[in-house]
Amino acid sequence: MNEQQEIIAPVLDMTAGEMLKNARTTGRRKREISTIAKLLCIKEEFLNALEEGNYRLIPEDVYILGFARSYAVELGLNPDEVILKLKKELGIIKEETEDEEESESVVQKQPIKINKEVVLNWLKIAIKYVKKHWVWFASGLAAFLFLIVLSLLIFGGKSEVKPTETVAATENTAAIVAKEPDFRYPVHERFESKNRKEARVVLQAEKESWVKIEDARGSSIFSRVLIPGDVYYMPASDKLKATFGNVGAIDVWVDGQLIKKLGPANTKKTGISMAPDALKSVGFAE
Repeated sequence: MNEQQEIIAPVLDMTAGEMLKNARTTGRRKREISTIAKLLCIKEEFLNALEEGNYRLIPEDVYILGFARSYAVELGLNPDEVILKLKKELGIIKEETEDEEESESVVQKQPIKINKEVVLNWLKIAIKYVKKHWVWFASGLAAFLFLIVLSLLIFGGKSEVKPTETVAATENTAAIVAKEPDFRYPVHERFESKNRKEARVVLQAEKESWVKIEDARGSSIFSRVLIPGDVYYMPASDKLKATFGNVGAIDVWVDGQLIKKLGPANTKKTGISMAPDALKSVGFAE
């Protein structure tokens, strides 16, 4: 978007859908839902479903949240506020009640009480015990110090790293320095930019697609609908797998080179290895 949009203040008691509809239909810039659908590359029926609260018409929660965020940004709303309200409506997070907030504040305000007499009494008992058995304590301390000295003498010289190993490690690190791709499309938004310097695998959405990245244990580390131009920097790991809702809409760059498409357009594909060597075996695009 080239021109600044009007920021519309949401009404607190509105639902997420009412906030979106109110932002679109009021103010100086009333807009048709069909126009926004074409601009965001989101089906008109999905935007209608968001405004009316008919979330069952959208296949998964990740799509609902992704579409709502893009819609809110386009309408000039605070996307975090809309998403928070939407998550509460979907039951993803629960609203805290006033009673819970009050009980938490009461617990936090209660000071920790320390009985000084009890502490002093235990301290006196401990001192008497040490005085009575000082020989045992002295012997134990001496044995402990002896074991430390003996351990240093035996194992102290085994942690050295040979210079050749250090040089080899430096060379390997330099060999995998990430190269920023020459993206085919203007960048819309960057995700996980903290991985930008070491990311060997980088994704860019050509068209709208849901992208989910899982680690070796199957836990999701990234799940989002990417819209055209969005870029995702992959963490440095050979154990990651991906699921694409529209695999043909995703450009995959490995070490700065674009590889061939991982599948046809409008096709969902799961369990794709994101290891750089595995992706290179697909072949590079011409």
